[in-house]
Amino acid sequence: MINRGFNYCVWLRLSQHHNRFFHKICFIVLNVKRIKYRIDISHKTKIGYGFYLGHSGPLVINPTTIIGNNVNLSQYTSIGANNGNAAVIGDNVYIGPNVCIIENVKIGKNSTIGAGSVVTKDIPENATAVGNYAKVLNYKNPGEYIKNKFVI
Repeated sequence: MINRGFNYCVWLRLSQHHNRFFHKICFIVLNVKRIKYRIDISHKTKIGYGFYLGHSGPLVINPTTIIGNNVNLSQYTSIGANNGNAAVIGDNVYIGPNVCIIENVKIGKNSTIGAGSVVTKDIPENATAVGNYAKVLNYKNPGEYIKNKFVI
């Protein structure tokens, strides 16, 4: 059986097709899967290649979020903004379960955000950050949880 996160990503990519008829059909299927899988990612969200949803389950991403290449998101993740744009997430980033990323923060490439973190400030490249509010712990083994990277 195909992973629900993968299934949702396929329909998300298809809903971004430029053919109007094809776009409408995929958009309808995507909305059904949005309810069924409890994943809320707008078809307008800019997402790089190699995007991976580890699990289905509650996941909410603001349409103004920009997601880089080879980003892994875990269940119960929320990326949002009250004012303006949401986060910009770099390449090869792992975001653990139950993470909240709030407002216009930048998460550097090859970073890891630990489970249960609340990110309200920028995270530098190659960092591991955890906590409420997220603080950088170290710069060892950045992006170690990104497996099977998609390379063009």
